[in-house]
Amino acid sequence: MLTEQEVSFLDTYGYLNLGQVLSPEQVKQTNDRLAELLETEGDNAGAELAESKYIRHPKEEGADRLANLVNKGPVFDIFYTHPRVLAGIEAVLGQHYKLSSLNYRAAKPNKGLQKLHVDWKNTVAAGSYKVCNSIWLLDDFTAHNGATRIVPASHKLSILPDEAMANPNDKHPDEIRIIAPAGSVFIFNSHVWHGGTTNQTAHDRRSIHSYFCTSEQPQQIDQKKYITRETLDRIGEKGRRILDV
Repeated sequence: MLTEQEVSFLDTYGYLNLGQVLSPEQVKQTNDRLAELLETEGDNAGAELAESKYIRHPKEEGADRLANLVNKGPVFDIFYTHPRVLAGIEAVLGQHYKLSSLNYRAAKPNKGLQKLHVDWKNTVAAGSYKVCNSIWLLDDFTAHNGATRIVPASHKLSILPDEAMANPNDKHPDEIRIIAPAGSVFIFNSHVWHGGTTNQTAHDRRSIHSYFCTSEQPQQIDQKKYITRETLDRIGEKGRRILDV
């Protein structure tokens, strides 16, 4: 599902643009469902994150959050079953992986800045990666609306941002931003240095993250705890394997 050139780029730089995987209609359907969930869940939006002992910062000031999207409608099935996304995850983690969480994040106007960080507690030997993410763009990502920044090839470094930088909130001289139209999907090795930037527009900047880990790692959202019969009946054997249920 990935070319040799794509796999090589992902290995070398730690990220890969898969292009516009979602159609405009799929983007609209997804955003409509997310708006419904935000209104329905209200102050409890993203509550599942707070219940997880594996998420360090479940509440983020300046960003809307939703979690456990696996069980919140068939519109979200594609986000953890798309073949090219799974091929990218497998290129980083190997054949034995599972979904750790499927969450929504929207950077609010004048908010959204994150320090450069990795999604693992320490550095790892090159090739022994534990976590990998995909970010699905539900708005155009621009230079001004809080697009994710990445330091290419930093997943191969033997040092973390907190150790290398006086202030990891600062701009890194080698960082690039994910600039792409809505519907695009990026794979990024979660050991690469990355973080959100400030949304300088008057509108939310929306995205979904399907986050994967190797099979032996605990999931951010315990899929067995939250899985519903409706979801189990819908997703089939492939989906159950990916969720480890």
